[in-house]
Amino acid sequence: MTSRLRAALAAPDSKGRYVRRLFSTIADRYDLITRLLSYGQDRRWKARVVALSGARPGLCALDLACGTGDIARALAAQGADVVGLDITHRMLQLAKAKGITARFVTGDMLGLPFRDEAFDIVTTGYGLRNVPDLPGAIAEMRRVLRPGGVLLSLDFDRPRNPAIRAIYLGYLTVAGSALGFILHRDPDTYRYIPESIRRYPGAIEVNAIISRAGFAQSTCLPVLGGLMAIHHAQR
Repeated sequence: MTSRLRAALAAPDSKGRYVRRLFSTIADRYDLITRLLSYGQDRRWKARVVALSGARPGLCALDLACGTGDIARALAAQGADVVGLDITHRMLQLAKAKGITARFVTGDMLGLPFRDEAFDIVTTGYGLRNVPDLPGAIAEMRRVLRPGGVLLSLDFDRPRNPAIRAIYLGYLTVAGSALGFILHRDPDTYRYIPESIRRYPGAIEVNAIISRAGFAQSTCLPVLGGLMAIHHAQR
């Protein structure tokens, strides 16, 4: 990791600026990278999130950090009225080009442009790890959920076993560096992923933050042997 990346992630403000620039840079290759780094399993994990959401006609769903719209499209396919929000406008342009039946909004997870209790379902794929203020983002999710509403988050986890964690982060660093150089001539582009995992509190602590935010129920479901996790909470 270069000193530039280390400095960018050192404080919430600089991390926020770095993440904005990063995702603007990688937007057109986002789907490719997601498939490559997950060995094609990404869609199956997102389908599990949507199945757990209980999405159906008559429910309103908000997909945060929606990227190019995979989860938003799956929620809409179940009949939900869907809004997708992302901080990167280019991501939303790519989502719209897929013909997804959803409304897309450029916005920040830390200041959602929606009224209180507007949604029955809030989802995010790889969103919580990237926000500069994790408790603040979770508080905003709770605010826009109706009582009884469901929060679901899919993200990388930080394995607790040191040996497994070293192997996992080592793979992501090597693979990310190679892809970053090939696609962008900048190895740091995808080195961000393992570095963000190192700084992420991990699924157990994220579950505790969700509970402290006032959710009535919160569980953490391990995915891929605990290398990934799905958080499932009810307001």
